[in-house]
Amino acid sequence: MRILIISDVHANLVALETVLADAPDFDELWCLGDLVGYGPNPNECIERIQEFPHVSLAGNHDWAALNKLDLRSFNTDARDANLWTQTTLTPASREFLNQLPTQLEKGQFYLAHASPREPVWEYILDANVAYANFNYFETPICLVGHTHVPIIFELDEQQRRCETLIPPFTGPVTLGPRRMIINPGSVGQPRDGDARASYAILDPEHQIWEFRRVTYPIEITQERMRARGLPRRLIDRLEMGR
Repeated sequence: MRILIISDVHANLVALETVLADAPDFDELWCLGDLVGYGPNPNECIERIQEFPHVSLAGNHDWAALNKLDLRSFNTDARDANLWTQTTLTPASREFLNQLPTQLEKGQFYLAHASPREPVWEYILDANVAYANFNYFETPICLVGHTHVPIIFELDEQQRRCETLIPPFTGPVTLGPRRMIINPGSVGQPRDGDARASYAILDPEHQIWEFRRVTYPIEITQERMRARGLPRRLIDRLEMGR
């Protein structure tokens, strides 16, 4: 069995389609949240993932699009993009987003958009925050998104600390024996200095994880954003991967 792991699509349909075309054959799709927000095609992204056997989580931008979060907690550009998204979502898209869980378990894997401790908002950006979060789930592996940065935090229980593993790796990663928190990075708005869409392939039977990157035509997404009057900074940052 192979699972396509995606996160933080952010209504970037061009990036999502490129990932779907690039990925090897898969049996399920797991989305770790933030299908919408920032980008120009929220309804289309929601419809596209429903074409596959899938599970999906609610992220902070998904909640913002439903007015479940105070938009004053977002920066100006994110707030403006979310206001536009609110006016654009179809009733079917709203219903889909509204029923998404904030966290769930799938066998040996715990899934949350942001963190096990705070599933919608907390950023796991460093080993100290990651270490604290191991107390909030019981499975061997936790999958998160939200930071838009592909990374692995590996728990060293004897030393009571985390080790940070950063791609690129020379090949697929074997999961275990240590517990891990893994972030596949962002499909629609990477922030690690690499503008290519980031995703992962998981083989749970053989406990293999593979980080993957793929170049997509950023200029198409940018032109769609301009046509919709979305903030210029959000348009420009796509090509910088920041």
